[in-house]
Amino acid sequence: MTKYAEKILNLINSSSAHPTAEQVFFELKKTEPNVVLATVYNNLNYLCANRLIRRISIDGSPDLYDKNIKHDHLVCRKCGAVADFCFDDLTERLQKQLDDNTFEYDLKVYYVCKSCRKI
Repeated sequence: MTKYAEKILNLINSSSAHPTAEQVFFELKKTEPNVVLATVYNNLNYLCANRLIRRISIDGSPDLYDKNIKHDHLVCRKCGAVADFCFDDLTERLQKQLDDNTFEYDLKVYYVCKSCRKI
């Protein structure tokens, strides 16, 4: 793993947010002024491919990056806010229905958050 990949992994694992590649770039630039955006994208792709972090894709928005810890996401249809949420684990039920244990899933539930409901 490159030094940048390790630093990016630490940034994402220590964050409670779901940063974009650009946000990771600007945060990393504080300690690594010579880093370029392409390097950040390459390292994010490496970390995702090796399942060290998760990529959250939402139509019409830049990809977000998150810790690779089992949890699901709530996505507000109005403001686009993404929040972590722990639903009951569906893995066992899905494995039985599919007669397979070699899959994974990424659950995103779309709703309207409390802040947007007040507007």
